[in-house]
Amino acid sequence: MSRRVVRQSKFRHVFGQPAKADQMYEDIRVSKVTWDSSFCAVNPKFVAIIVESGGGGAFIVLPLAKTGRVDKNFPLVTGHTAPVLDIDWCPHNDNVLASASEDTTVMVWQIPDYVPMRNLTEPVVTLEGHSKRVGILTWHPTARNILLSAGGDNMIILWNVGTGEALLTLDDLHTDLIYNVCWNHNGSLFVTTCKDKHLRIIDPRQRLVVAKNFEEPIALQEMDTSNGVLLPFYDPDSSIVYLCGKGDSSIRYFEITDEAPYVHYLSTYSSKEPQRGMGYMPKRGLDVSKCEIARFYKLHERKCEPIIMTVPRKSDLFQDDLYPDTPGPEPALEADEWLSGKDAEPILVSLRDGYVPVKNRELKVTKKNILDSKPPTGPRRSQSTCDSNFSPSALEELLEEIRSLRQTVQAHEQRISDLENTLCEFANGTD
Repeated sequence: MSRRVVRQSKFRHVFGQPAKADQMYEDIRVSKVTWDSSFCAVNPKFVAIIVESGGGGAFIVLPLAKTGRVDKNFPLVTGHTAPVLDIDWCPHNDNVLASASEDTTVMVWQIPDYVPMRNLTEPVVTLEGHSKRVGILTWHPTARNILLSAGGDNMIILWNVGTGEALLTLDDLHTDLIYNVCWNHNGSLFVTTCKDKHLRIIDPRQRLVVAKNFEEPIALQEMDTSNGVLLPFYDPDSSIVYLCGKGDSSIRYFEITDEAPYVHYLSTYSSKEPQRGMGYMPKRGLDVSKCEIARFYKLHERKCEPIIMTVPRKSDLFQDDLYPDTPGPEPALEADEWLSGKDAEPILVSLRDGYVPVKNRELKVTKKNILDSKPPTGPRRSQSTCDSNFSPSALEELLEEIRSLRQTVQAHEQRISDLENTLCEFANGTD
C-alpha cells in the first residue's frame, strides 16, 4: 500500500474572509478608465482610490478608520487635468503619495493626517518629462525620494523627488508599451514586462538589460482561465504570491519554495462580485494579534471591501514564524548614495508589539541653485541694517513661531471640521 504524504507548510490552511459590513467603504465612484493598474493603494494610515471625475483626474484618500458611507462632498485630490492612471504610497513616509496621469505628468502629494476642508489641488512637486501618458509608478524600496515612472512613450524615468529632477532616463530599452515594473529587494535591479512579450531585468545605473530571453521556466502553472488582467502581489516574508484578476471574483494564492515543483497551490478566496481593482497592505499595517498575514482592499463599482487572510492558530501569543522582521519606513540610503553605486538592504522592524508609526515627516522639495555653490568674488561693499541685526538665534525664534502658528491653524481646521460634522448630525436628526 502507498500512503499519500501531505506537504508540510505553516501556510497550508490560510483562508480569506471579507470584513464586516461596517468596515467597508461605500458610495465611492471607482474610476472606469480602461487601464490595467490596481486603482487602489494602501498603507497603515490611508486607503487611496482612483475615482471618476469630470474635467480632469482625481482620487480620494480616506483614513483607514473612516469606514462606512462616504459623503458625496468628501474632499478629493484633483490636481491632474486628465484621468489618473496609477497611484503609489511612499514606503518611507506614510503621508506622501505619487500619482500618474494621462496628462503626461507625475505629481507628489503631502496628505495631512486630518481630513481637509476642501479638495487638494496643489502637489508638493510636479514631475514633467514624459511625452505621453504615464501609467506606472513605483517607489525605490530602500533609497529616500527615488520614484520610478513609465509611460506610453516606452520610456522609464527615475526621479529624485526631493529636488524635483530626473536622475536617470531610460528611453532605448523597450520597443513597445511597458505593462509593469517591479524592484528587487534592495533596489539594485528592476524587472519589466512589455507588450513585445519580453521580460527584462534591468540595471538602471548601468542602463543595461542584464537578462531578457529566459530559456526555460523552472515551473509552469496555470494560474487563471479568465481573460482579465492578473494583479500579482508577492509577500517575501511568507513566499506567497496572491493573484487577483480584474473582472474576476477570486484571489488565488500559491506558495513558492526552493524545491521542485517550486509552485504549490494553496487555496482560492471567492466572492460574488467581480473586482475592479485591488490594494495590498504592507506587513507593518496588519493585525498580528489575529494572525493576519495579508490584507487586500477589493474595489467594486461603488465600494471598497477589505479582505483579510489569516492563519488559524490556537495560541494568543505572538507567532514568530509568521512575522519575521519586515521592512520599516526608514530609508537605508539617500538618493545620491544609490546613484553613486551603493546598495543596502531594507532597514527591518519587529512586529512583536504591533508596529508603531514614526512621527510624520514633511516632504520638502529643494531646487538646486548654481549660485549656491559659488563663493563671493570679493569683499562686500555694504551690508544692510537688516542683515546686521538679524542673528541666527532670532531666525530660529521666528521659524519656531511659524511652526507654532502652523500647528494652531491645523488644530483650528480640525475643530471646524468636527463642528461641521456635529452640525450635520444635528441637522439630520431634526429632518
